[in-house]
Amino acid sequence: MLLTVVLAACSTTQQAANNGAPGTESRTPADPIAEKVKASVEIPGLFTVYQDTTNGSTKMLITTDQIGQEFIYWGHSVDGPVAAGHNRGSFRDNKVFSIQRHFDRVEFVVENVRFQFDENNPLSRAANANIARAVLFSGKIEAEDAEGGRILINSDPLFLSETMQQIKPSPRPGMPPTMFTLGQLNREKTKFLDIRSYPENTAVVVEYIYDNPSPLNGGGSSVTDARSVAIQFQHTFIAMPDDGYVPRRDDARLGYFGQQFDDQTSLDRVPWNDVINRWHLVKKNPDAAISDPVEPITWWIENTTPYEIRDIIKEATLRWNVAFEAAGFSNAIEVKVQPDTADWDAGDIRYNVLRWTSSPQPPFGGYGPSFTNPRTGQILGADIMLEYSFLRGAVANEKLLADDASFFLNMGITHEEGHEHGLTCSAGHFLQLNNIFGYAAARANGIADLDEEQLIHEALVFLIMHEVGHTLGLNHNMGSHNLYAPEALHNAAVTRATGLVGSVMDYPAINVALDPSNQGQFYTTSPGPYDMWAIEYGYSPALQDPEAEEARLTRILERSTEPELFFGNDADDMRSPGKAIDPRINVWAMSADPIAYGQERVMLARQIMDNLLERYSMEGDSYQELYSAFMSTMGQMSQAMNVTSRFIGGVYIDRAKHGQSGATRPYTAVPLMDQKRAMSSLRENLFAPEAFSGSHEVYNFLQRQRRGFNFFSTTEDPKIHDLALGMQRNVMAHITHPVVLKRMTDSRLYGNEYSVAEFMGDLTDAVFAADIRTNVNTFRQNLQIEYVARLASMLQENNNPYDHVAKSAALYNLQNIKRMMEGRARGNAETRAHTQHVLHLVNAALEV
Repeated sequence: MLLTVVLAACSTTQQAANNGAPGTESRTPADPIAEKVKASVEIPGLFTVYQDTTNGSTKMLITTDQIGQEFIYWGHSVDGPVAAGHNRGSFRDNKVFSIQRHFDRVEFVVENVRFQFDENNPLSRAANANIARAVLFSGKIEAEDAEGGRILINSDPLFLSETMQQIKPSPRPGMPPTMFTLGQLNREKTKFLDIRSYPENTAVVVEYIYDNPSPLNGGGSSVTDARSVAIQFQHTFIAMPDDGYVPRRDDARLGYFGQQFDDQTSLDRVPWNDVINRWHLVKKNPDAAISDPVEPITWWIENTTPYEIRDIIKEATLRWNVAFEAAGFSNAIEVKVQPDTADWDAGDIRYNVLRWTSSPQPPFGGYGPSFTNPRTGQILGADIMLEYSFLRGAVANEKLLADDASFFLNMGITHEEGHEHGLTCSAGHFLQLNNIFGYAAARANGIADLDEEQLIHEALVFLIMHEVGHTLGLNHNMGSHNLYAPEALHNAAVTRATGLVGSVMDYPAINVALDPSNQGQFYTTSPGPYDMWAIEYGYSPALQDPEAEEARLTRILERSTEPELFFGNDADDMRSPGKAIDPRINVWAMSADPIAYGQERVMLARQIMDNLLERYSMEGDSYQELYSAFMSTMGQMSQAMNVTSRFIGGVYIDRAKHGQSGATRPYTAVPLMDQKRAMSSLRENLFAPEAFSGSHEVYNFLQRQRRGFNFFSTTEDPKIHDLALGMQRNVMAHITHPVVLKRMTDSRLYGNEYSVAEFMGDLTDAVFAADIRTNVNTFRQNLQIEYVARLASMLQENNNPYDHVAKSAALYNLQNIKRMMEGRARGNAETRAHTQHVLHLVNAALEV
């Protein structure tokens, strides 16, 4: 067909010459573009691409009416090793670019869309002042059909390099040379894998090959050979939508991903025009209170999904329709199954796909990103990646087989860089670790089969709903676990109707009852009151009158002071030492009284420990599962104490507007009673001499399963003291953090009654008082040395981050500890040795 077109374009006509000479013939010039692509396959669409059938090179056709127009670029990883940061389905860049012509060249220019100008304001004439656009590509025009309005460029440099998207991660400052890194891009090996083009988008999949002849790190078992690493990446160009979508403003009282805009011509004190990310839903019947949408949000269950869980996935996804009905839409979400014979895959942006993989090194249990129009926040598409390892109840083998106590103590907590765009989510990891503990509890109580079936069903429903929530635009709500008091959490009749927590967007602790006969839900399985409210704000149809619409949105937002709508996102949570200020907003927490719930969790963990050996001693099995259950249980204890510790020096936040009904002060110090209660729990459950006295029998059996030469460079014996000290260090790192101690002093000006001096005295008492007249066991020896070392560090002269109040308290307590040590009864030999060690450290610190 293409040959026919070319021949037709090359046909000759006869006409008389200008001088009238009879019989003179002239040839119409050939189409210059057709000449350039005559050996190529045409792939027509938004941008028509031609691929040479002999060498695979490409050329792209650009029409003159596309010059000066804006388009959306979206890139995502099709496949690659986790070590390189390019796991399957990982969404990357999402930006606006325009195509410009500069003489004989075509440029792809990324636009800075953040800054807005009123077109009627003269300042708009200077809208580009001091704002740099990014010219990512400049290519020479290879052929042009001026009459037909077509331009042809060589598109190989556009796609076969890192022009539109950086593929190889930048090295982090201070990164050791032994870290896994990609080599240099091999342009000869890099190639096109797939090219598809449709009227509204063009997608190009490239396999990038990075060569490193002498790698220092193999990258793990999923990297076949670190000398040559392949990353498959899809570049997608999307037509700018023109469908009447109207953005909706953002508000700090609830949590949507969004786009940030600064109004450069506004005189408002807060000149921000931020908008939320959401789908474009329009009622079929605008006059009906509840109507089907013109175009629902359609999800496809990928044909890689195990058959036995497809119904659960569909059920969980459709549960969001309850929230949309409250916003005025029926059947807002529909779910279909991708046929095994489908000729499309998840890379086709016309389909939103629930995808499943089973990776050797799972980067997540679930992950639900979306891509948008950066100018409006309109969500254009989404996928959800789910890992089968989540269902198998396994944590990454290399984490289990390594003696990685910190992984369990921190329970997989990361800082989640990229949260602004929904690029990361650790909910699946949290659920995996929670589930291991849940299995241990069920087995320890002798009801494993019944409880495990309920547990995995609820966990899967929760995970699917959580990730679907992200694709609807919702970010995390790490404060929703405050919905119910501890005693109400196991009333399943109530929690199944309202939600166990206020939102499925939280990272709560698994809800396991101390008394197994009282067990309710392990996880929430329905949209909570916060979810209903957030969807109402984001998706309820707008009124035509702008003033009436603003009043309507304000009425919805003013409900934020209702306790069940409490909200705090990742920036607000206190997951790591010194981070954030409000202890009600945290991960691994549960109930409106996390201190009491944490106390119960420690009791439950110790109860489980007493039965672990009996329940996990199966003839013919190794002790790997016992080891995992033990470590997970210790991790739950650790996180319960971490959550409790955040109440010390904490400050409650209220983001309600001035004059809003139900509003309190923006900042309120945690009451003295609760700070003291938290200190008492830490003293009893973490710092006391008997805190780690139980479970001695199980220590002999904490054997990890050896595989090959796993223990070649380390010893395999259980490091119990390191584990205990790690738990104590995690808490110490927060309650003695310079930011926390400084806040304790600052907050005394607005209500805090717990001074640094009083707190430090209580902490010293918790660490030293119980065994000052008795022998000191080895767990306490480690704790006391750790504490003295921290106090000493507060007195260092160089680069000291502590304020003077904290330094004074540290000095005073070191002097008290010295007096205690000097007055201590002799004790046994190791206690005497320990006493001298403490005195040595104290004296050295006091001599500074």
